[in-house]
Amino acid sequence: MNKKSGTSKDAADKLVRGIKRKTRKQYSAAEKIRIVLAGLR
Repeated sequence: MNKKSGTSKDAADKLVRGIKRKTRKQYSAAEKIRIVLAGLR
């Protein structure tokens, strides 16, 4: 009956996901096109 650790883990997981979303690289449209073309070669 250890529900507290489960909810604490859920909160920690949400925090980590939020940090990863904010630190994710933002690519411009030109950079995305370059990456796709490089992959097709």
